Amino acid sequence: MWSNNSGAPFLLTGFPGLEELHPWISIPFFAVYVSVLLGNGTLLYLIKEDHSLHEPMYYFLAMLAGSDLMVTLITMPSVMSVLWINYRKISHGACFLQAYTIHSLSIVESGILFAMAYDRFVAIRTPLRYSSILTNSRVMKIGLGVLIRGFLSLVPPILPLFWFPYCQSHVLSHAFCLHQDVMKLACADITFNRIYPIFLVAVTFFLDALIILFSYILILKTVMCIASGEERSKALNTCISHISCVLVFYITVIGLTFIHRFGKHAPHTVRISMSYIYFLFPPLMNPIIYSIKTKQIKKSIIRLFSVHRRA
Repeated sequence: MWSNNSGAPFLLTGFPGLEELHPWISIPFFAVYVSVLLGNGTLLYLIKEDHSLHEPMYYFLAMLAGSDLMVTLITMPSVMSVLWINYRKISHGACFLQAYTIHSLSIVESGILFAMAYDRFVAIRTPLRYSSILTNSRVMKIGLGVLIRGFLSLVPPILPLFWFPYCQSHVLSHAFCLHQDVMKLACADITFNRIYPIFLVAVTFFLDALIILFSYILILKTVMCIASGEERSKALNTCISHISCVLVFYITVIGLTFIHRFGKHAPHTVRISMSYIYFLFPPLMNPIIYSIKTKQIKKSIIRLFSVHRRA
């Protein structure tokens, strides 16, 4: 349909073969969408309003919630437009910007999880120096560094997309734009765009995960040296929420990478579904995990509802 027309818009794809079921499929997607907005929005509100949460740990949590909100707001409108009204067209500029933001925020989230591991490392290994090491200015610098790393590292592979010719199919395999989908449609040498993401994953996701693992080995070593069993349990409980979020994020990253790299013979619906799980499951689960596992967050939620009831 769009052959030999490099300026034609891209076409997004929902669930091929299940187009008649799109209105029904949209129901759980919309429910998750609303849940992500409410959950992460509530976390941001609590951290802003509750002064007992004005600590480095919760500042990093606010960054995580903000990142989850942004990636959901970037992806879900195009997903819902495909599922609800079958509107599939997206311009090149909008598509490249969406892909850039989605991938950048994934690296930002990995960096935030790394920063949160550093927070727990300092809190348990050197508790007496915690407030002097993780000052507000240092937390801001860490957060800024995470953002700069995430958004600058995606510039090299995204920029070439703007001048690649697209003279073949313009049909993408998802209801949102991903770099790996767009580059395959280019009629040009995409060697750099194939190699660079592998290098980027190695120096961001893999390196972050490795350092997080090493930090928790040192944390566990410190906790095991604490004489009191109650104090050991208390120290470990402060890490459970973060560990859970790390597992949720990196397991979905590994799952998506495995499907894209080695799941060529897997059903197309499975590959699409894994992409949605990757972009929706962590933003959905992170506020739930912290609401259930963190006492301060639970207390803040109770206070919030108590105020509304009295009002």
